[in-house]
Order: sequence, then structure tokens, then C-alpha cells
Amino acid sequence: MSRASEARETVVSGIQIDRTPLPGIGLRYEFQTEAGRRLAVISYRTGRRELVVYDTVDPDVGREVLALTDQEGDALAELLGAPRIVERLADMQRDLAGLETSQVVVAAGSRFDGRPLAETQARTRTGASIVAVVREGRVIASPRPDFVFVGGDLVVVVGTETATAGVAHILDSPPG
Repeated sequence: MSRASEARETVVSGIQIDRTPLPGIGLRYEFQTEAGRRLAVISYRTGRRELVVYDTVDPDVGREVLALTDQEGDALAELLGAPRIVERLADMQRDLAGLETSQVVVAAGSRFDGRPLAETQARTRTGASIVAVVREGRVIASPRPDFVFVGGDLVVVVGTETATAGVAHILDSPPG
């Protein structure tokens, strides 16, 4: 089977991504930058990831290969993706009447300082969604129900004006 027939193409944010199975190894996701450089992420079945920058003269030669641990891969994904998520939410807010994005700080010593997101029951109680948390300059996109808030967290909420105000009220509530 030829490489072309194995590869699957998809478009992400207007960029064509080629997904190629690497039998016994994993998957390669490859794209070309606007400047003409080819980049790839190789995701091994073992969980290891490599970022590959191809040579400009010989596109089959990996000029630079950076092996990334799981933590490094996650950190890079958050650094590259999280600011775009916030931008897209702002764009959605402009495009969708009645939907807004708000930011709420979890106060130190408040009821949910040290408590998991699930205990807020924010979505059930208000209809708004907590879509990200910014902690010490790091964005945690789509926090899971077991995510534990810490005083000083900046919580990004999406919903109607009433719903986002409801989440602010929940997160601002005193201990008890």
C-alpha cells in the first residue's frame, strides 16, 4: 500500500494535516507552515512523542527531532493551544447573541478553594460551562470534574449573562 493511500488528510484551523499510520510504531501528523517549512508530530504507541522539523532542501530528512516526554508534550500543547481557545471564545461571544464569556477569580479561603469542580455543580445549577482555568499563567483548558480549584485561579465561564453571574456567585460563596 502506498504512503499516499495510507495517509488521511484533515483540515484544522485552515491548515491541511496529513495523518499517516506508521505500522508497529504509531502515527505521524504532518503539515506545511505558511513559510514553506514542513513539521510533524510523531506519536508512538508507547506514548512517546517527537516534534520533527524537516530539511528545506531535502524534505525527507528530519533536520531537527525533539523527543518530548508526556509532560513536555502536554505543556507544549497548552502553550500553543490555550491562547487560541480564549481567542476563539471571544470570537464566539461576538458572533452569538446572548452568549458571553466571563472570568471569575476563586478567592483564597472561599468555599471552593481546595475543592473539585464537580462539587460546584455549576453547569447543572446555572447552565453555564467552565471552559478553562488559568493558574499561575498556565491555562488548563476543559478542566475535568475532578479538577481541584486553588485560591487565585481565574475561571473562564461561557453562558448567558445570568448563567455566568450564577457561576460567579457560586465560586464567590463563603465556606460553609
